[in-house]
Amino acid sequence: MAMIYLLLASLIASHAQGTFGDRPWPTSLTALAADGKLRTDSNAIVPTSTDFGNITTALPAAVLFPASSGEVGALLSAAYSTPGWPYTIAFRGRGHSTMGQAFAPGGVVVHMPSLGDAAPRINVSEDGSYVDAGGEQMWIDVLRAALERGVAPRSWTDYLHLTVGGTLSNAGVSGQAFRHGPQISNVYELDVITGNGEMVTCSKELNADLFDAVLGGLGQFGVITRAQIALEPAPAGVRWVRLVYTDFATFTADQERLISPRPDGAFGPMSYVEGSVYVNRSLAGGLKGTGFFSDADVARIIALAAERNATVVYSIEATLNYYGNATAASVDQELKSVLDELSFVEGFAFVRDVTYMEFLDRVHTEEVALDKAGLWRVPHPWLNLFVPRSRIADLDRGVFRGILQGTDVVGPLIVYPMNKSKWDDGMSAVTPAEEVFYAVSLLFSSVANDLKLLEEQNRRILRFCDLAGIGYKEYLAHYTNRGDWVRHFGGKWGRFVEMKDKYDPKKLLSPGQDIFN
Repeated sequence: MAMIYLLLASLIASHAQGTFGDRPWPTSLTALAADGKLRTDSNAIVPTSTDFGNITTALPAAVLFPASSGEVGALLSAAYSTPGWPYTIAFRGRGHSTMGQAFAPGGVVVHMPSLGDAAPRINVSEDGSYVDAGGEQMWIDVLRAALERGVAPRSWTDYLHLTVGGTLSNAGVSGQAFRHGPQISNVYELDVITGNGEMVTCSKELNADLFDAVLGGLGQFGVITRAQIALEPAPAGVRWVRLVYTDFATFTADQERLISPRPDGAFGPMSYVEGSVYVNRSLAGGLKGTGFFSDADVARIIALAAERNATVVYSIEATLNYYGNATAASVDQELKSVLDELSFVEGFAFVRDVTYMEFLDRVHTEEVALDKAGLWRVPHPWLNLFVPRSRIADLDRGVFRGILQGTDVVGPLIVYPMNKSKWDDGMSAVTPAEEVFYAVSLLFSSVANDLKLLEEQNRRILRFCDLAGIGYKEYLAHYTNRGDWVRHFGGKWGRFVEMKDKYDPKKLLSPGQDIFN
């Protein structure tokens, strides 16, 4: 963190000397500057120069605090139509990127939450089938508004204090994705302001090329100012279960059983399926960090690992949603019918009942505790991969039982399968070629001045995957050269470039992704 502050001080000094240019704003933007919405003071620019990753920093030249989508459009229109416009433009929600993906070095950052300052822009339809939400709105607020009507979105991210536009620009995945697909598969319509400064409504039927490009498009074609999101009836409660394994093949076989459709195409009763990996040296801390297991549970699992000489312990996390007509006995029986088909370690099923809100907002509860302990605002060198099913055992051998052995892992290691058929391949997001692939999220936190070691560890993991020929795709990637992005998008690259040329021909948008700039 000290290094971050030193860099900021240097950048602020450079900014004061006019390093970022001193051209006057175009006439169309002078009113925004006069109203204090387009600002260049340090109180505006410094907060947008860091992100959740706490690894890198970059000062913008200015920050726009828009009161309406029209003011965002005015900025983008001026940028497109002004000869010699010198600034790139980034859209920042809650700043939860890890490697500066929402930065605009020497450019303009649009502070998206300002759009909701006057009033929350969340409207549930009369029939409860969809919600219109501003791109700046947080998913937790969308959930609260929907629950008031007895409904809720179908697909989530694990952490809800992120913006709608931010997650839809990536994909938005969690344990519901096997059943409903990622969040981008659950959108009916978007309002987008493109790099041409045009305000466009799009869907699968209207301006479909823009709709598909923007969803998972990393902010390259425009900014999402409204999304129409599918809803379903909200459950009355959640039966939340964690199952313990010491064998990886059994762990993944059971996960795949839970996410596989039946012959009629329907899924089983489980609503959410994820998994966690605990490397033995960090087993106690990892188990306690979930906030799920009691001290007695942790002691039993540690004893199990010792008894079986297991260097890694695995856990399936799953939920059974139940509704108003369910009884405790019927929920018990339905869960029992599922667990009877699984092969977890006998006696190591841990169950609790919670509200739907408590379950979905579980990571925020952990965040509050970590923040109080000074362990939240630290560097987060996260590595997220999508790994083909056929190679997931290789990753276990090479990473969980290889590279990470003997290390003190701080942060969750998450592994769970998804069905490719639930993704729309016409959208910009990319996945491995196989029908079943795994999300592997190595959510490391640097709490011991070990950032460089963790970054090198990530490079070792990627080198292992490359040398082993594992056909992975990085999720929330941060590449710094064009060739890596070409390989990332694969067969979608040509279409991606075509859409960039059409909707952001001056290559002004989302420079922090390092794709076109």
